[in-house]
Amino acid sequence: MTQTVFVLNGPNLNLLGTREPEIYGSDTLADIEAALTEQAKALGLAIDFRQTNHEGVLVDWLHEARAAGAKAVLLNAAAYTHTSVALLDAIKAIELPVIEVHLSDPLTREEFRHISYVGMAAVDEVKGLGARSYAVALDKAAAL
Repeated sequence: MTQTVFVLNGPNLNLLGTREPEIYGSDTLADIEAALTEQAKALGLAIDFRQTNHEGVLVDWLHEARAAGAKAVLLNAAAYTHTSVALLDAIKAIELPVIEVHLSDPLTREEFRHISYVGMAAVDEVKGLGARSYAVALDKAAAL
């Protein structure tokens, strides 16, 4: 049976490719999904790739990953990374490895981005590699 990695994306990531490309790059979320789908196949994995602009939906999807028996979760919570105790609690509750993903490096940006509630419970973090951050994170998930 093929193991599944959930790839969950938070607010405004639906605008990738046009939103501040000097920070986030020119790849769209669909481009990232297509590349990860191919990479997952090569690793013998499946991915469940999703995006929402709503915090509670991300919490529900984390719970769903647990219920589905996912191997791991790659989570780019975007702005919720820095504000969401609800996501921190959900990550702790699901008892699955969660890898935090960032296109940019939050530590090189505004000070409020230096705090990561997601990172307080994630098993690993990949940041600052643009769209490649997802690929590196998927390799790490495969190795778990």
